[in-house]
Amino acid sequence: MTSVNRWWAYASLGLSMSLVGSYVALSKPLVLVFPVFLLAWLRFGIGGVAMWNWLKKPAGEPEISSHTRRLLFLESFLGNFLFSICMLFGVSLTTAVAAGVVMSSIPAVVAVLSWAFLRERIGWRSAAGIACAALGIGLFSLQKADAAAGALVDSSGPFGVSKALLGNLLVFAAVVCEASYVVIGKRLTEGLGPKRISAIINLWGFALVTPFGLWAAWTFDFSTVALPVWGLLVFYALAASVWTVWLWMTGLKTVPASQAGVFTVMLPISAAAIGVLFMGERLTVLQGVAFGIALLGLVLATLPARNARPA
Repeated sequence: MTSVNRWWAYASLGLSMSLVGSYVALSKPLVLVFPVFLLAWLRFGIGGVAMWNWLKKPAGEPEISSHTRRLLFLESFLGNFLFSICMLFGVSLTTAVAAGVVMSSIPAVVAVLSWAFLRERIGWRSAAGIACAALGIGLFSLQKADAAAGALVDSSGPFGVSKALLGNLLVFAAVVCEASYVVIGKRLTEGLGPKRISAIINLWGFALVTPFGLWAAWTFDFSTVALPVWGLLVFYALAASVWTVWLWMTGLKTVPASQAGVFTVMLPISAAAIGVLFMGERLTVLQGVAFGIALLGLVLATLPARNARPA
């Protein structure tokens, strides 16, 4: 891999996670207007229209095998459908602070799965980068202002399990889904192009959520939605279903999955930046230090080794 290709891949991964953080922050008004399943259905629908031409097989691309079809389904089921369900219900049962701390384990879980399933070797720099990324995101989450953080924990969950514990377990399940998305995506990029992968997993996402989306749409009054909200919905759909997936798969084509996982630090950083710039939120000194640690992890994971030679 040449230096130019390597840095383009890094830029694609970083921009992908930055877009995820930005649309997560900016989509808060959408959740107040649309039911969750209706919002997801509209997202996949708009994304499908935008990527319709990407479904066509390029001339030099091999036919999709049955194994690859299963991987494409799993990529959408785990990374789109199940991730969203676990995350939304998990956050509703626990605090945002606790959820953020659990989410900080994404780089480490990606590294473990990439070692177990892809047999990727994790060098000391990558390991240090993963540790810094997890530590930075964890510190930031612990310092986040959360009005519900001091509330008494409701222990009336099912099977005698507290709601907070159940919520944290669901959030960790979402972490495993996201890490699986990275690892499976690495497998898919070995035979398919980023555009076609993006279009196919979006189509699967649309199919999976359609029954729930139709049910939510049946009683929803679309006439109450203001024009600016529709514009925000289009941006959200294109960012979530098209741009971020295409950029991520483009980067994964040349970057090991364990190394790519470190770029998830850009998600909370960009979300916080949107909050500070556009939503009047404040960033504390300790949060700034936490981001510095997370970015140090990114530098450690991406700098080439001294004895590395360009391909």
